[in-house]
Amino acid sequence: MIKVFLMLRRQPHLSRAEFIDYWYGQHRLLARQAAGAMQMRRYVQNHPAVHPVADALRAGRGAREADFDGIAEAWWDSFEQLAALGNAADQVAASLMEDERRFVDLARSEMFVAEEHVVVGT
Repeated sequence: MIKVFLMLRRQPHLSRAEFIDYWYGQHRLLARQAAGAMQMRRYVQNHPAVHPVADALRAGRGAREADFDGIAEAWWDSFEQLAALGNAADQVAASLMEDERRFVDLARSEMFVAEEHVVVGT
């Protein structure tokens, strides 16, 4: 499984709540519509969790809180599948990125491409 993780930072003119509202509202619908053309196996939005347990987990590891506003995950079966998508998927991906520019500060966001290796679970 190939996964693309996008660590997103919001546009400076948006509050975190406005960012999450747009991302989970308008952009979620676009991602769902695009999934078939892009042969995306799974798309997940990870929103920040504000909870005492989250604070305790960070404190227990001596970790600092991340300074991004959310993490998007997009999954595909293989690099070969991604490479073979072609023009239709390129156009869909371009429209998604056009929408992202409305709420994501792309220049300050980060991307991590990973190949999954399951250690526990299925």
